[in-house]
Amino acid sequence: MSEIAPVLSRPPSVTTEPRLTRHILIGTVFVLIAILLFAPLIAVFSQALSKGWAVALESLTAPDARAAIRLTLIISAIAVPLNAVFGIAAAWAITKFDFRGKAFLITLIDLPFSVSPVVAGLALVLLFGANSTLGAWLIAHDVKIVFAVPGILLATLFVTFPFVARELIPVMMEQGRAEEEAALTLGASGWRCFFTVTLPNIRWALLYGVLLCNARAMGEFGAVAVISGKIRGETTTMPIMIEMLYNEYLSVAAFTLASVLALLALVTLLLKSLLEWRYADLLAATRRH
Repeated sequence: MSEIAPVLSRPPSVTTEPRLTRHILIGTVFVLIAILLFAPLIAVFSQALSKGWAVALESLTAPDARAAIRLTLIISAIAVPLNAVFGIAAAWAITKFDFRGKAFLITLIDLPFSVSPVVAGLALVLLFGANSTLGAWLIAHDVKIVFAVPGILLATLFVTFPFVARELIPVMMEQGRAEEEAALTLGASGWRCFFTVTLPNIRWALLYGVLLCNARAMGEFGAVAVISGKIRGETTTMPIMIEMLYNEYLSVAAFTLASVLALLALVTLLLKSLLEWRYADLLAATRRH
């Protein structure tokens, strides 16, 4: 038995490939990450600073660049809270209630993942454009959707609304309904039950979904490019403005604005990693207890 015990206590090997094969595969992954991720980032920042900091800062203070940055931040500031509210409501309805059409509702939530953003933008143009009945009525009442900020907001809302809901639904399904039912039994109102029981349990998943939603809102190009009309200084977000500057051979201005967008994405990625680490620790602690 003393000879068998060490064999039984040895952890099983995860893979059966030789050590050299594993090292080659891991090295290949790192090389691909360097080529596909780090090399473009280095190229963006180096091109932005190719003529010095002064030229880069001057391109950022140009009126068109400032308007694009301002519009991107405004759209994100409106779209993200709205999608957070929608995501919480959708996740609550799906996980806390049983009703007909639940599977169909989940499918509808996933629809923006399967529809091209360009198609979504074109659908909004066809719905609210001057050639449609609704669009003609809106124009007659001096309400502009297409080629205006409301259209950009609608396009951004469409492409980003699944992120919060899809992060919350699995977490709330795993938690079940027992805690909410106990709180309601003890006399708590619906709102108090939500703020004192449900929200603390989903706060990390909610923040994670909000970060993903914000990253997509700031970087969305396809749907916004179709419905915005690319009116310089009025309906150009940062991704649209980058394309316009690059097509006009203003490479330093284009890459400088792209570097700002890349920095925002890196900050989002850092916050996402911190939230994942924090959520994993909390989940492990919960399972131990």
